[in-house]
Amino acid sequence: MDQLHLLWEYQKADVEVDKLEAAIKRSPVRQKLVKYRDYYAEQQNTMKRIESEVSAMQDRLEALKDAIKMTDEQLHNLHAKLESDPPKSSEEVQQFMNDAKRFQNNLTAYEQEIKRIRKDAGDRERLQHDVRVRAAKAKSEFDKLKLSYDDEKKEKDQELEALKAAAAEKAKPIEPSFMERYRDIKKHSVPPLAALYGDQCGGCNMSLPSSVSRKVKAGELVECETCGRLLIIV
Repeated sequence: MDQLHLLWEYQKADVEVDKLEAAIKRSPVRQKLVKYRDYYAEQQNTMKRIESEVSAMQDRLEALKDAIKMTDEQLHNLHAKLESDPPKSSEEVQQFMNDAKRFQNNLTAYEQEIKRIRKDAGDRERLQHDVRVRAAKAKSEFDKLKLSYDDEKKEKDQELEALKAAAAEKAKPIEPSFMERYRDIKKHSVPPLAALYGDQCGGCNMSLPSSVSRKVKAGELVECETCGRLLIIV
Protein backbone atom coordinates (compact mmCIF):
# COMPACT_ATOMS: atom_id res chain seq x y z
CA MET A 1 0.00 0.00 0.00
CA ASP A 2 1.45 3.39 -0.98
CA GLN A 3 1.88 6.25 1.47
CA LEU A 4 -1.19 8.12 0.32
CA HIS A 5 -3.47 5.13 0.87
CA LEU A 6 -1.82 4.45 4.24
CA LEU A 7 -2.64 8.05 5.09
CA TRP A 8 -6.23 7.49 3.94
CA GLU A 9 -6.55 4.53 6.32
CA TYR A 10 -5.01 6.62 9.10
CA GLN A 11 -7.49 9.41 8.39
CA LYS A 12 -10.41 7.02 8.99
CA ALA A 13 -9.07 6.28 12.47
CA ASP A 14 -8.23 9.95 13.07
CA VAL A 15 -11.79 10.96 12.14
CA GLU A 16 -13.16 8.57 14.75
CA VAL A 17 -10.92 10.16 17.38
CA ASP A 18 -12.11 13.65 16.39
CA LYS A 19 -15.76 12.57 16.46
CA LEU A 20 -15.50 11.17 19.96
CA GLU A 21 -13.58 14.19 21.25
CA ALA A 22 -16.29 16.45 19.82
CA ALA A 23 -19.01 14.28 21.36
CA ILE A 24 -17.30 14.49 24.76
CA LYS A 25 -17.22 18.30 24.51
CA ARG A 26 -20.89 18.39 23.47
CA SER A 27 -21.97 16.14 26.33
CA PRO A 28 -25.09 17.66 27.95
CA VAL A 29 -23.69 16.88 31.39
CA ARG A 30 -20.40 18.62 30.56
CA GLN A 31 -22.21 21.64 29.14
CA LYS A 32 -24.25 21.95 32.34
CA LEU A 33 -21.06 21.67 34.38
CA VAL A 34 -19.45 24.45 32.38
CA LYS A 35 -22.58 26.55 32.83
CA TYR A 36 -22.55 26.07 36.63
CA ARG A 37 -18.79 26.67 36.77
CA ASP A 38 -19.03 29.92 34.81
CA TYR A 39 -22.04 31.08 36.83
CA TYR A 40 -20.24 30.34 40.10
CA ALA A 41 -17.18 32.26 38.88
CA GLU A 42 -19.44 35.16 37.90
CA GLN A 43 -20.93 35.26 41.41
CA GLN A 44 -17.45 35.13 42.94
CA ASN A 45 -16.39 38.10 40.81
CA THR A 46 -19.54 39.95 41.84
CA MET A 47 -18.69 39.29 45.50
CA LYS A 48 -15.18 40.68 45.02
CA ARG A 49 -16.59 43.77 43.30
CA ILE A 50 -19.08 44.37 46.12
CA GLU A 51 -16.40 43.85 48.76
CA SER A 52 -14.21 46.39 46.97
CA GLU A 53 -17.08 48.88 46.82
CA VAL A 54 -17.90 48.37 50.51
CA SER A 55 -14.23 48.85 51.43
CA ALA A 56 -14.17 52.11 49.46
CA MET A 57 -17.35 53.22 51.27
CA GLN A 58 -15.78 52.47 54.65
CA ASP A 59 -12.72 54.51 53.71
CA ARG A 60 -14.96 57.38 52.61
CA LEU A 61 -16.96 57.17 55.86
CA GLU A 62 -13.76 57.49 57.87
CA ALA A 63 -12.70 60.47 55.76
CA LEU A 64 -16.12 62.11 56.29
CA LYS A 65 -15.94 61.54 60.06
CA ASP A 66 -12.57 63.29 60.11
CA ALA A 67 -13.98 66.12 57.97
CA ILE A 68 -16.95 66.53 60.32
CA LYS A 69 -14.65 66.58 63.33
CA MET A 70 -12.45 69.22 61.72
CA THR A 71 -15.45 71.34 60.66
CA ASP A 72 -16.94 71.12 64.16
CA GLU A 73 -13.65 72.39 65.54
CA GLN A 74 -13.59 75.21 63.00
CA LEU A 75 -17.16 76.17 63.92
CA HIS A 76 -16.33 76.00 67.64
CA ASN A 77 -13.25 78.18 67.14
CA LEU A 78 -15.35 80.67 65.15
CA HIS A 79 -17.85 80.99 68.01
CA ALA A 80 -15.04 81.25 70.57
CA LYS A 81 -13.49 84.06 68.55
CA LEU A 82 -16.88 85.79 68.37
CA GLU A 83 -17.13 85.75 72.16
CA SER A 84 -13.55 86.81 72.82
CA ASP A 85 -13.27 89.32 70.00
CA PRO A 86 -16.71 90.45 68.75
CA PRO A 87 -16.85 91.92 65.24
CA LYS A 88 -16.39 95.69 65.19
CA SER A 89 -17.89 96.43 61.80
CA SER A 90 -20.68 95.28 59.56
CA GLU A 91 -18.09 93.77 57.25
CA GLU A 92 -16.70 91.63 60.07
CA VAL A 93 -20.23 90.58 61.03
CA GLN A 94 -20.92 89.58 57.44
CA GLN A 95 -17.64 87.64 57.25
CA PHE A 96 -18.52 85.82 60.46
CA MET A 97 -21.96 84.92 59.10
CA ASN A 98 -20.48 83.74 55.80
CA ASP A 99 -17.91 81.53 57.57
CA ALA A 100 -20.52 80.10 59.92
CA LYS A 101 -22.88 79.36 57.02
CA ARG A 102 -20.07 77.72 55.02
CA PHE A 103 -19.11 75.47 57.91
CA GLN A 104 -22.74 74.58 58.56
CA ASN A 105 -23.35 73.80 54.87
CA ASN A 106 -20.27 71.58 54.87
CA LEU A 107 -21.55 69.71 57.92
CA THR A 108 -24.96 69.23 56.28
CA ALA A 109 -23.35 67.97 53.07
CA TYR A 110 -21.11 65.55 54.99
CA GLU A 111 -24.03 64.20 56.99
CA GLN A 112 -26.16 63.74 53.87
CA GLU A 113 -23.31 61.90 52.16
CA ILE A 114 -22.86 59.65 55.20
CA LYS A 115 -26.57 58.89 55.14
CA ARG A 116 -26.41 58.04 51.44
CA ILE A 117 -23.33 55.84 51.89
CA ARG A 118 -24.97 53.93 54.74
CA LYS A 119 -28.02 53.29 52.59
CA ASP A 120 -25.83 52.10 49.71
CA ALA A 121 -23.88 49.90 52.12
CA GLY A 122 -27.13 48.38 53.34
CA ASP A 123 -28.19 47.68 49.76
CA ARG A 124 -24.87 46.00 49.09
CA GLU A 125 -25.16 43.86 52.22
CA ARG A 126 -28.48 42.55 50.96
CA LEU A 127 -26.97 42.00 47.52
CA GLN A 128 -24.02 40.16 49.08
CA HIS A 129 -26.44 37.83 50.83
CA ASP A 130 -28.29 37.11 47.58
CA VAL A 131 -25.03 36.51 45.71
CA ARG A 132 -23.78 34.13 48.42
CA VAL A 133 -27.01 32.14 48.20
CA ARG A 134 -26.81 31.92 44.40
CA ALA A 135 -23.12 30.98 44.50
CA ALA A 136 -23.70 28.27 47.11
CA LYS A 137 -26.56 26.81 45.08
CA ALA A 138 -24.47 26.79 41.89
CA LYS A 139 -21.56 25.14 43.73
CA SER A 140 -23.86 22.49 45.17
CA GLU A 141 -25.35 21.71 41.76
CA PHE A 142 -21.87 21.62 40.23
CA ASP A 143 -20.57 19.18 42.86
CA LYS A 144 -23.53 16.82 42.43
CA LEU A 145 -23.34 16.90 38.65
CA LYS A 146 -19.57 16.39 38.64
CA LEU A 147 -19.94 12.97 40.26
CA SER A 148 -22.10 11.86 37.35
CA TYR A 149 -19.79 13.51 34.82
CA ASP A 150 -16.68 11.86 36.28
CA ASP A 151 -18.20 8.42 35.72
CA GLU A 152 -19.23 9.33 32.19
CA LYS A 153 -15.83 10.85 31.40
CA LYS A 154 -13.95 7.84 32.72
CA GLU A 155 -15.84 5.58 30.34
CA LYS A 156 -15.41 7.95 27.39
CA ASP A 157 -11.72 8.47 28.14
CA GLN A 158 -11.13 4.72 27.97
CA GLU A 159 -12.90 4.60 24.63
CA LEU A 160 -10.94 7.60 23.39
CA GLU A 161 -7.61 6.10 24.42
CA ALA A 162 -8.45 2.93 22.49
CA LEU A 163 -9.25 4.96 19.36
CA LYS A 164 -6.06 6.99 19.72
CA ALA A 165 -4.04 3.80 20.08
CA ALA A 166 -5.61 2.40 16.92
CA ALA A 167 -4.83 5.63 15.04
CA ALA A 168 -1.25 5.60 16.32
CA GLU A 169 -0.83 2.06 15.07
CA LYS A 170 -2.00 3.08 11.59
CA ALA A 171 0.40 6.03 11.65
CA LYS A 172 3.50 3.86 12.21
CA PRO A 173 4.22 2.95 8.55
CA ILE A 174 3.58 6.50 7.32
CA GLU A 175 6.61 8.63 6.50
CA PRO A 176 7.05 11.77 8.68
CA SER A 177 6.83 14.10 5.69
CA PHE A 178 3.37 12.74 4.80
CA MET A 179 2.16 13.06 8.40
CA GLU A 180 3.48 16.62 8.55
CA ARG A 181 1.63 17.52 5.37
CA TYR A 182 -1.53 15.86 6.70
CA ARG A 183 -1.38 17.92 9.91
CA ASP A 184 -0.67 21.15 8.03
CA ILE A 185 -3.72 20.65 5.79
CA LYS A 186 -5.86 19.70 8.81
CA LYS A 187 -5.30 23.17 10.24
CA HIS A 188 -7.62 24.58 7.56
CA SER A 189 -9.47 21.60 6.08
CA VAL A 190 -10.98 18.67 7.97
CA PRO A 191 -10.57 15.91 6.98
CA PRO A 192 -7.30 16.67 5.17
CA LEU A 193 -7.73 14.01 2.46
CA ALA A 194 -10.58 13.89 -0.04
CA ALA A 195 -11.52 11.20 -2.53
CA LEU A 196 -11.60 12.23 -6.17
CA TYR A 197 -14.80 11.19 -7.94
CA GLY A 198 -14.29 11.69 -11.65
CA ASP A 199 -13.20 15.31 -11.83
CA GLN A 200 -14.92 16.32 -8.59
CA CYS A 201 -13.35 16.83 -5.14
CA GLY A 202 -15.16 14.73 -2.55
CA GLY A 203 -14.31 17.28 0.13
CA CYS A 204 -15.78 20.49 -1.28
CA ASN A 205 -17.70 19.02 -4.26
CA MET A 206 -16.05 21.45 -6.68
CA SER A 207 -15.26 20.35 -10.24
CA LEU A 208 -11.57 20.29 -11.11
CA PRO A 209 -9.70 20.36 -14.42
CA SER A 210 -9.22 16.94 -16.03
CA SER A 211 -5.47 17.49 -15.76
CA VAL A 212 -5.81 17.23 -11.98
CA SER A 213 -7.45 13.83 -12.28
CA ARG A 214 -4.65 12.63 -14.55
CA LYS A 215 -1.99 13.76 -12.07
CA VAL A 216 -3.72 12.00 -9.17
CA LYS A 217 -4.07 8.79 -11.19
CA ALA A 218 -0.38 9.01 -12.05
CA GLY A 219 0.42 8.95 -8.32
CA GLU A 220 1.33 12.62 -7.91
CA LEU A 221 0.50 14.47 -4.69
CA VAL A 222 -2.14 17.03 -5.66
CA GLU A 223 -4.16 19.37 -3.49
CA CYS A 224 -7.65 20.59 -4.42
CA GLU A 225 -7.44 24.06 -5.92
CA THR A 226 -10.51 25.13 -3.90
CA CYS A 227 -10.30 23.57 -0.43
CA GLY A 228 -6.63 22.57 -0.30
CA ARG A 229 -7.30 18.91 0.59
CA LEU A 230 -4.94 16.23 -0.61
CA LEU A 231 -6.70 14.29 -3.36
CA ILE A 232 -6.78 10.50 -3.59
CA ILE A 233 -8.50 7.91 -5.73
CA VAL A 234 -9.92 5.12 -3.57
